[in-house]
Amino acid sequence: MYIRKYHIALPFLALFLSGCGAFFNQPYQPQDARVGELTSTSQILRNLPPPSDNVIVGVYNFKDQTGQYKASENGSTFSTAVPQGATTMLIKALEDSKWFTPIERENLSNLLNERNIIRSTRDEYRKKSNSSEPNLPPLLYAGVLLEGGVVSYDTNIITGGAGARYFGAGGSSKYRQDRISIYLRAVSTSSGKILKTVYISKTILSQSVDASLFRYVSFQRLLEAEMGFTKNEPVQLALKDAIEKAVEALIIEGIDGGLWKSAGGDIEDKILIAAYKADKEKEESTLLYDRKQNKSTRKNGSTRKNGFNFGLSAPLLNGDLGNKKFGLGGYFGYSRALKQNLNLNLNFGYLNMKSGKAYQEEFMSSQLDLEFDLLPHDSFSPFIYGGGGVLLAIKDPENVDADKVFAPKLQLGAGLNLRMSNSLNFRIFGESNFTFSDELDAVISGKRNDYYYNLGMGFKLKF
Repeated sequence: MYIRKYHIALPFLALFLSGCGAFFNQPYQPQDARVGELTSTSQILRNLPPPSDNVIVGVYNFKDQTGQYKASENGSTFSTAVPQGATTMLIKALEDSKWFTPIERENLSNLLNERNIIRSTRDEYRKKSNSSEPNLPPLLYAGVLLEGGVVSYDTNIITGGAGARYFGAGGSSKYRQDRISIYLRAVSTSSGKILKTVYISKTILSQSVDASLFRYVSFQRLLEAEMGFTKNEPVQLALKDAIEKAVEALIIEGIDGGLWKSAGGDIEDKILIAAYKADKEKEESTLLYDRKQNKSTRKNGSTRKNGFNFGLSAPLLNGDLGNKKFGLGGYFGYSRALKQNLNLNLNFGYLNMKSGKAYQEEFMSSQLDLEFDLLPHDSFSPFIYGGGGVLLAIKDPENVDADKVFAPKLQLGAGLNLRMSNSLNFRIFGESNFTFSDELDAVISGKRNDYYYNLGMGFKLKF
């Protein structure tokens, strides 16, 4: 009994300890102001090699284009879901990169008013003192404008959790994931041409863990205890991370497009571009919810429409005899892709079935299946299939029984497919085969025909 209790408690103990970083750093007193936190991209942006020439850029308004208000249990509030200081964050990221010289354009009217005040004050001073005050220097103008904004803020794109309770003791864990997306584009002020556009998304995670105990320890003595924590990733840090990633992407894609260069020359540029393209290839191959996308199906589907199937299987006969046992088998066949997620398979197999105390029979099978791939773009995908076929007994020369040589059948199955490369897939499957014969096990009993299950694993070689 005690061992079972420990087994129940261990998963929740591990779950609770995984969040110790938040639990053991609870705020017990007011904290002093501090320099703002860095994100995972901040240091990458600061470590970029210096440019050959700084680019003067203007940012008028990098705004929230979602118009979304923060959700609450009682409906929406008047607080916006997205921080409204995205322009300031973008200017800070441009400064940190040291590739750009941002100029004030968000509050240009304030700047122009102040310059007019300076100019009028100097004119008055000249009239009174007959001195020659210098004129104001001209304002810098931008060769590139940066436009764009926050285009989406999606809440609850995935939620979940787990929990259990046993005799008043238990715990639970919940999580929620939101997502924010931004676009950033560079526009030439001389021609109005859009030079580059980058798209960045960032998930925002919220977690809660709690444990509680509610138990009578003796007569009229109740023990009740609970503890837990909730951890929410700040939206401001998520937006900051996305903006910094967008600036990094804009710099390297600009180098690749010949818009600007680093001070290190072509060799350093090629190193930056190669590393960026490798990361971009990996990120573009990842779908929503961190699903890994297969390279061969990402753009226009796989060009390899044909394939060879081969592997091992374990049949389990479910007939009129007891003491059911797994046998041994194998298969090989041909597969043809009709569509991106639809395949036609023709397989031939060998099955050694066992049942009862002494029954053992060998069969050859052939079947034609229509297979449907549920996630054709993912590296790891479930599939279902169904079709018909024939089961043929391998006759013993000393005991030929023509009545049980031939048995038509129908089969339904499901499995998992792992795309190891563009040409090689690893597969596991399980299927149920319904035959139109009650003589597979050499015993006729009841009204139900014999059927068998078949579990297997193998490979598909595509060409």
